[in-house]
Amino acid sequence: MITLDSLRPNDGSRKKKKRVGRGPGSGHGKTACRGTKGQKSRSGASIPPGFQGGQMPLYRQLPKRGFKNPFRKTFGVVNISELAKLDFDGVIDVDVLKSKGLLKKREKYVKVLGDGEISKAVQIKVHAVSETARKKIESAGGSIELISIK
Repeated sequence: MITLDSLRPNDGSRKKKKRVGRGPGSGHGKTACRGTKGQKSRSGASIPPGFQGGQMPLYRQLPKRGFKNPFRKTFGVVNISELAKLDFDGVIDVDVLKSKGLLKKREKYVKVLGDGEISKAVQIKVHAVSETARKKIESAGGSIELISIK
């Protein structure tokens, strides 16, 4: 019968830690499995990833491409079909969309796109609206207020 006090690991499943630099009798003495001489045999030696022995690294050999705009504004996208499902009376703004889970917390700006259909009149206060979304919202009797982008 197996009890908690009789439990043991299987034979050979637990190995002793290799203790290096503990004399010639251990088989891992003197150079402590590091070989002789060179950067990797010294104490405190670490070679950074991507280091190619002093050769110009590949990431510096390749030309830079394109341009990354540091002032780029990324928009969170909400479709009209999602607004139609939304059960909310009042002005739908960024905070409401975040609280209902239609936007991620990090998304600062919102754009409404015209995918889907809407039949109820909604009041929307966002940063941008596509032309098709504007037509569908206004034809359903809704209104759109644009927030200026800073």
